[in-house]
Amino acid sequence: MSLSEAPGAASIDDVLANANTLCELFQGTAARAGDDVALRTVGGTTELTWRQYAERVEAIAAGLAKLGVGRGDTVAIMMTNRPEFSLVDCAAMHLGATPFSVYNTLPAEDVAYLFSNAGNNVVVFQEAFAGVVREAAAKNGVEHLVCIDAELEGTISLADLEAAPADGFDFEAAWRAVEPDDVLTLIYTSGTTGPSKGVELTHKSMMAELRGMAEVLPLQPKDRTISFLPHAHIADRWATYYSHMVHGGSVTSISDPTQLLPALHEVRPTIWGAVPRIWEKFKAALDAGIAAEEDPQKKAGIEKALEVGHQYQALKRAGQPVPEELEAAHAKLDELVLSQLRAKLGLDQVRWIVVGAAPSPAALLEFFGAIGLPLLELWGMSEISCCAIVNPPEGNRIGTVGKPIPGVEVRAGEDGELQVRGDILMKGYRNQPEKTAETITEDGWLLTGDIVEISDDGYVKIVDRKKELIINAAGKNMSPSNIEAQLKSAHALIGQAIAIGDGRPYNVALLVLDPDAVAVFAQKLGLSGDDATPAAVAQRDDVKAAIAAAVESANEHLARVEQIKRYAILGDEWQPGGVELTPTMKLKRKPINEKYAAEIEALYA
Repeated sequence: MSLSEAPGAASIDDVLANANTLCELFQGTAARAGDDVALRTVGGTTELTWRQYAERVEAIAAGLAKLGVGRGDTVAIMMTNRPEFSLVDCAAMHLGATPFSVYNTLPAEDVAYLFSNAGNNVVVFQEAFAGVVREAAAKNGVEHLVCIDAELEGTISLADLEAAPADGFDFEAAWRAVEPDDVLTLIYTSGTTGPSKGVELTHKSMMAELRGMAEVLPLQPKDRTISFLPHAHIADRWATYYSHMVHGGSVTSISDPTQLLPALHEVRPTIWGAVPRIWEKFKAALDAGIAAEEDPQKKAGIEKALEVGHQYQALKRAGQPVPEELEAAHAKLDELVLSQLRAKLGLDQVRWIVVGAAPSPAALLEFFGAIGLPLLELWGMSEISCCAIVNPPEGNRIGTVGKPIPGVEVRAGEDGELQVRGDILMKGYRNQPEKTAETITEDGWLLTGDIVEISDDGYVKIVDRKKELIINAAGKNMSPSNIEAQLKSAHALIGQAIAIGDGRPYNVALLVLDPDAVAVFAQKLGLSGDDATPAAVAQRDDVKAAIAAAVESANEHLARVEQIKRYAILGDEWQPGGVELTPTMKLKRKPINEKYAAEIEALYA
């Protein structure tokens, strides 16, 4: 169903079709939605209508203009999920500037690198991140620090910024001067090695993304959703910020992700999405509730409803007719039981839900389908403005990530690597033309690094990952090489380290002692023979304490999500050209994972 076919959505369709930039899209929606609630927090502590949203955007834009922000400049934002993010980001966007978000867990040295790459002279932040921001800003000569929730020495308050507009500032002229090829935002994403790359997304690429996705997943006036993923993540920007400018409904922000379930109960979203880890937690909670049910008859009823739900959804997905008896049983049990399970999650009014950013187990998707919440798995990257492939609601195929959205071409290269082409592609990596050339071919195909199979009817199945990139269960992209480098540099005894966390809730590591360092250590302690082998040394309490301190030290230089939560010290020796290492000492990740599967699973037990 297209936007124009959605009930009461003609005006949405018109605004989306006629806008060439996000500024035009925002202004058109603000004019249409006027008195509807746009931005809010749980409980309505903060609540802004679209009219108030637009007025605040204009005021902040005028204040930023006085600080010298104009077309082509960059503005850094470091804050938790809250309405002020939308206000500041949107204001900068209306100046033709490029706002970008910083992950809240990054250490100061990483934030300093982002500021250096982006070249921003303004950073807007909340008090909780003042220390990190000040340190990073000082290293890059960032002149203007705007604190949104406190009056700190050497900073400007958001209220003072809004109260001090640039002389003669023409807001309408500023946003009308913004062009489709102007850079809309920077998304900093980890590569396999080296520092983060700044993905430059344009107004044109995001408009193509919004139009293509809206054709598959329709938006309606007064849609409700929740923002809880980091603003620095492209998924949040697409789902709850830019898409918000299309439907003109409300976005409820929660700064503490642990409060997601109460927020869902209050908001009752109509459209929503989350990473697999969230759905795993929800399933675990429902499973625990069912297992704890003391009434045998009620428990049997729930289990029967789930069984019928599985049967019903399996036939629907396969496109097969549902027997009348099963149809009737499902309708009855859905009303009496399954609807109550949906209500427990606050998802009893949702029209569609997406899941992505990491692979989803089939059993997880089948479970939620059985209770009447078919999760639509999708595939995307920061480099393609978020999503390029999605399962349509009327053709959800578990085991695939769906079909390309309108306006997007996909193909498999000779080695099976997924390649994508279309207006949704990034402009390039900021200040890294060589990296851009490695990623986008001369004829416009983006090399994704994922190995795929594409069916005759266009469904895409992700088979393997070509890039050595960790994408954890929460959808966070991390460079394992960076993590491993920190571990190895933390202590001379650590000769090899492999970080593991792909599709997992947290990162773990396997550590191998350096034979030369072990020999030196043994000599100092007067050890010899079997007592001086890496296997024996690895079992010593003093070595374990030293490695523990080293891991703790390495973690101090990593973002919280990158940190190693558990590790194992192996007594083995990894030789060049062996099972674990190439002749040039590069890690053979897949063989290592296979060989040490038991040790890895133990770290997650």
